[in-house]
Amino acid sequence: MASDGSSVEAAMYSRSAVAASPAPSAAFSSATAAPSVTAAGDSTLIVLGNDSVIVRTAQLVVRKVELKRSDVATCDAIEGNGDCEEFETGATLVSLPLGSALIAQQVSIAVPAGSFSGLEFEIHKPSSSEDAAFIAANPEFATISIRVTGTYSQAGTRSAFTFTSDVNQSQESSLVPPVTVQEGQSLNVTLRADISGWFLNGARTALVDPASANKGQPNESLVANNIQNSFKAFEDDNHDGREG
Repeated sequence: MASDGSSVEAAMYSRSAVAASPAPSAAFSSATAAPSVTAAGDSTLIVLGNDSVIVRTAQLVVRKVELKRSDVATCDAIEGNGDCEEFETGATLVSLPLGSALIAQQVSIAVPAGSFSGLEFEIHKPSSSEDAAFIAANPEFATISIRVTGTYSQAGTRSAFTFTSDVNQSQESSLVPPVTVQEGQSLNVTLRADISGWFLNGARTALVDPASANKGQPNESLVANNIQNSFKAFEDDNHDGREG
């Protein structure tokens, strides 16, 4: 990390079949194929067997980005400032950039000067008391944290869908070495979302209709769990959208 600490790069992207992928998780057996993810114009196409999901829009409410200070000694000199050891933002609406093999998007945050050693993202529906301005600007997200639109196809039969969820998920990572932000600088941070597994069935052998995962529908808990396991926050020194 550069000594001026001006950026911890952020990438929100969907993993592509043509991109280098980590080893399969334990959830996949050797006989289970992972879904392929490719660009489809300005959309993202997820295919597994005879099923497919075209994701046309995917939006998340990042209700909190929290940075933990490493220069806490300076906080002790600020009388009555109990929040000095941490800095957090309010709700922000983020659209996942779709339509390419590997897409990166920076999320810029105005932070006070200081040195920070930890980063936490929280995907969460907005709070009516704390996020009133956000809700007024984005009323359709007043009670949800995720909204996805697209087309689901099963054995060639297609149907349009709108999927919404109030799923909550947080991801924390350490910044090593700590990032130092100078006065007047902003900080770019990262959250990676692997959307290829969001709509997998319990056996991870087929895709489910995203509409069947809406509130009160049979796959609500299944997809919520898939989404919660798909996020990862990390530092990206070389600006390539990959960890390490």
